[in-house]
Amino acid sequence: MKKIAIVYSFNSTKSAKIASKIAENIKNHKVEELNVESCKGEEFLLYDTYILSVPTWFDGELPNYWDEILPALSTLSLKGKKIAVFGLGDQKNYPENFCDAVGILADFFENLGATIIGYTSPEGYKFESSKALKNNVLRGLLLDQENQSKLSDERILKWTRQLENEIN
Repeated sequence: MKKIAIVYSFNSTKSAKIASKIAENIKNHKVEELNVESCKGEEFLLYDTYILSVPTWFDGELPNYWDEILPALSTLSLKGKKIAVFGLGDQKNYPENFCDAVGILADFFENLGATIIGYTSPEGYKFESSKALKNNVLRGLLLDQENQSKLSDERILKWTRQLENEIN
């Protein structure tokens, strides 16, 4: 059985709720929850797969807690690790950088040798641009709890089923 960690801020209510739903929906693996605000770099060597939560702050920025841990991770080789990213954003009020943080994290971890999994379709979203979009696919699960919260449960279920196939 693969070792999987879901990493999110325990202080972010919306992210924590989504992370719990994702963890509950993964049936074939045990998922351990890690608080990104207390993670150390070496913890990213202990698991086979990471599911990372990242809301987009302000005009397409990472939250401070991700900015603080990335330097500690920047020297690690994550070759052989799988990374899935999900993020929260607001495509109506921030259409020019919707869920940019998902793309920022995907790029960062890909540059460390990790394999990004959990790509999704941009169909059903309305935004101008996003760093999460590459080659006409989204490099993770994008959730808009402000404008499309009714679609989130279905998107989460579909994504977690996809992840289980990609993890094996």
